[in-house]
Amino acid sequence: MSDIKPDTQTSDEPARGRPDAAARLGTEPVGKLLLQFSIPAIVGMLVNALYNVVDRIFVGRGVNEAALGGLSLILPLMTISMAFAMLFGFGSANMISMRLGQGRREEAENALNHCFFLLLSLGLAGITLGLIFLEPIISVLGAQEGSEALGYARHYFRIILYGQVFFMLSFGFSHCTRAQGFPMISMIGMFIGAGMNMLLDPIFIFVFQWGVEGAAWATIISQFASGIWILSFNLNKKAAVRLRLKTFKPSLSIIRQIMAFGSAQFLLQFIMSGVQFLYNAGMARYGAEALGVANGGDIALSGMNIVISITMLILMPVFGINQGVQPLLGYNYGAKKFSRVLGAYLRAVFAATGICIAGFLAVEIAPHTLAALFTPNGSPALLSFTPWAMRISMLLLPTIGFQVVSANVFVATGRPQISIFLSMLRQCIVLIPCMLLFGRFWGLWGVIAAQPVADGFSFLLTGVMIFLELKKLRRNPVDSEP
Repeated sequence: MSDIKPDTQTSDEPARGRPDAAARLGTEPVGKLLLQFSIPAIVGMLVNALYNVVDRIFVGRGVNEAALGGLSLILPLMTISMAFAMLFGFGSANMISMRLGQGRREEAENALNHCFFLLLSLGLAGITLGLIFLEPIISVLGAQEGSEALGYARHYFRIILYGQVFFMLSFGFSHCTRAQGFPMISMIGMFIGAGMNMLLDPIFIFVFQWGVEGAAWATIISQFASGIWILSFNLNKKAAVRLRLKTFKPSLSIIRQIMAFGSAQFLLQFIMSGVQFLYNAGMARYGAEALGVANGGDIALSGMNIVISITMLILMPVFGINQGVQPLLGYNYGAKKFSRVLGAYLRAVFAATGICIAGFLAVEIAPHTLAALFTPNGSPALLSFTPWAMRISMLLLPTIGFQVVSANVFVATGRPQISIFLSMLRQCIVLIPCMLLFGRFWGLWGVIAAQPVADGFSFLLTGVMIFLELKKLRRNPVDSEP
């Protein structure tokens, strides 16, 4: 934790050493900063993905295929929780980095305070509403009547609800901590959570024989530990801006700004939950006919759960790069150092695209091996369906890194509405109509084929819009730093 600088000031005074961590965003070489911020963010996002992926691997191996399908049914609900955590966490982080770049430290600190209360309130509301309306929520997840997976989904989600506050605070505050110039703190917090989850999952599932409930308990205990770590740092005066209740000044204006900054990421995640629901409904509806077995709906649900898990593991490093570059884009745009904004963007696109190409090659070369990680003794229908579904849905995966990073540029430059549109384009405007139309004509495989079609269309339009944006940046006065 070499990036934490000692603070000799009293707790009521602004620490003179604190700005250093944030100020280096505008002075140190862009490539070096991108590595320093992206690597911890990549590790952090991968670790965060392991919460769900590890659960699925152990559930698939330690329970059965139907239980794996049950976790697939719950996935849209988990994504909605992440969407709200990103709305306030990512939005506050954008505001903090920009205000620090502008030298407006008090506003940055108040944004952090707002983030805490927003995440806490949302987590408590999620627990309350989820428990009250548990049965109605479970009944509309997309499973067909008589699905064995539905029972597993109910047992898992009931327990996961109790950890909503821990998840919101740990995930949301990780963004804010990174925006202050302390990416290692965020990474360590996620390591703590994922490490505990990987340790507790096999104990609760294989030793205690708790099944999917054991996976859920392992997850929320791990989220609690991660949340304690990240909150303790933000209460410490070593942070660039501190969580301090006595400086909290409630403001609807700040809440609106936070939501504006985080709206693109929120909509991306929220729309993704809708897409996941449609996938589940499509798998359940068309699975039996396409796969030729009575429980084809549950098998298709389990197979797509595996596909989504592999996709998540590939894209989480891309999201990590996107998060790592965000403080660089926001700070330097706020400081009017436009050449540094351009340099950070191009490096991030190159790195994100390289990861997507590597993931695409792995999927094309060894899809059966990847599927067997989750269900080595799975049914023939599952092990036949999953590799083909993986290959088709990820056909244009190499274009995704460019799209993700490019959309983030518009957030950092203060025009989140463009980022919202680009995010919605791939996950909603094109994808959902294609899923519904292709599913009607080609059934199960039509639903799966909708993804690469949406990826291709979005790639073309994003390319046009980012080309015009880069022309504007080049016309701006640039700083003279190397």
